[in-house]
Amino acid sequence: MAFISGDEYVNRINQLKSEVWAGGRKVDGNISEHPFFHGVMKSQAELYDLQTDPQLKGVMVHKDKNLQQEIGTSYLIPRSQNDLKKRREMIQVWARHTAGLMGRSPDYMNTVLAAFASSVHLLKGQKNCFPENLFNFYKFAAENDLTFTHTFINPQKNRSSLACFDENSTNAHIVERISEGIIVKGAKLLATQGGITDEIIVFSAPGAMDASQAFAFSIPSNTKGLKFVCRRSFLGNGSANDSPLSSRFEEQDSVVIFDNVLVPWERVFFYDNIKVTDEFYIKSNFVPFTLHQIVTRQVVKTEFILGIAQTIVETINISEYQHVQSKVAEIIKGLECEKALLIQSEVQAKPDQHGVMVPDRFPLYVAVNLFQENYPRFAEIIQQLGASGMVNLPDEAQFQSVLGKDLEYYLQGFEVNGHERVKIFRLAHDLCMSSFGSRQTLYERFFFGDPIRLSQIIYQTYPLDKHVNMVKKFI
Repeated sequence: MAFISGDEYVNRINQLKSEVWAGGRKVDGNISEHPFFHGVMKSQAELYDLQTDPQLKGVMVHKDKNLQQEIGTSYLIPRSQNDLKKRREMIQVWARHTAGLMGRSPDYMNTVLAAFASSVHLLKGQKNCFPENLFNFYKFAAENDLTFTHTFINPQKNRSSLACFDENSTNAHIVERISEGIIVKGAKLLATQGGITDEIIVFSAPGAMDASQAFAFSIPSNTKGLKFVCRRSFLGNGSANDSPLSSRFEEQDSVVIFDNVLVPWERVFFYDNIKVTDEFYIKSNFVPFTLHQIVTRQVVKTEFILGIAQTIVETINISEYQHVQSKVAEIIKGLECEKALLIQSEVQAKPDQHGVMVPDRFPLYVAVNLFQENYPRFAEIIQQLGASGMVNLPDEAQFQSVLGKDLEYYLQGFEVNGHERVKIFRLAHDLCMSSFGSRQTLYERFFFGDPIRLSQIIYQTYPLDKHVNMVKKFI
């Protein structure tokens, strides 16, 4: 079968022995046992186990006619609106298991690869492009249920408009082209889950000014010369009681260093082609496919936030206040807008010339852009509802001490004891006030790019003529 269990995922990543640096040291031994990665790998393994649940098989597994075998639904290239619906349902099974907090759960990059594979026709006949490599790799990945990280952002050395003239670029770039493949040197950001996936997909964002920085490929995470350098961990104390979310869903982000890495030709999708680098991103199915996955997850995340908000309201009995009702209603309005826009993208989906059912990107652009604005506000609402209760949170050790009974009494909420009330508020704190929570807010604020630039894309590409013509008829 072309889908794996949680144990298979963990064992496969442990056996890779990728070069990962965390806390100033190279990770030795099984990476799944390292404190930085244990929680998230366990959570990811649980996602893979959901694929093997017989009761979920109709959603999680897809019988692919082209590959002639069953594959994980996250690899499905949709050919109908029902396929889009199935993708949405599958994504939300995984998202509900993680409360939508794992932005790089395997379905994200599997969706990216499916989008690329459904767009290989754009590479045919183009200079230095290998469409057959891309499609063959998609088949290989789907048949083996590979998991991916990816990187496409350049280091923030110089982001001015004249940065292209910087001769001492730190960006990953091709330094040699030899018979075996291309040699890549430099660095890229921001590989979430770097070092705990089978592969890393590397591609250049639009706007590359140097052909040596215009490429796309995938290589195993343990490729010689490839290093993943992790940021400081946001695990809190790592306890499931004191850090209920970060202990399970802290995905880690990393700088990826390419120290003269050899990328074999069969793993190169294109190289030395600025035109294709720009056009493949814009004209391929990358944007509509990934936006569909993103909004699907964000709907679930908003459901979770709404649940936390109302749980706080009930725990301290504040539902009678108008400002409280208004704040919770803000989250409800955001949720219903996201759901409506997501379904609208499927209703208005159309098949392309190759029979691929492509969701309408405009509702999805709007949904993602709205979420960039809404999510920081949602976090603020949780803080406002919880107020001082978000700060005064004794850790679990205090409740296990001789003071436990006193804390049970003095910290009680409405019809809940002190221990239960603190557990609820710890969950809320970890979502929107811890280092992990702050990272979640920043992550959603810039998901899919700068929100101002995304607004510009919406304005510049939305079909406005018919609305202007309507006004002119009245005039």
